[in-house]
Amino acid sequence: MVIDRHRLSYLNAFEKLSCVYCGYGNGLLAYASEIASRTEQYWCPIKHARKAMGHYPRHKNFVAYGRGDEFHQSIAEYRRQLSEMDDSAAGQQSPDNS
Repeated sequence: MVIDRHRLSYLNAFEKLSCVYCGYGNGLLAYASEIASRTEQYWCPIKHARKAMGHYPRHKNFVAYGRGDEFHQSIAEYRRQLSEMDDSAAGQQSPDNS
């Protein structure tokens, strides 16, 4: 979450408050969306029967709707990918940012 625009000297107090609100709100929603998308990849990486708006990039790689055989063959791979993402992210954190 990044909240830094309130430091801009050309904003008045109301604009600064609005920027704090938007930075917090958008950061919180992005965090929640990431949690939900990782949860879906772990437990249910299956595309919907109909097109849905607003899917995150990893959704395009999910198993096609109705392909139970493919789902059971690939669930371990989806979970491995998440584990690798977590390991990669942990390695990128510096001691100051943990």
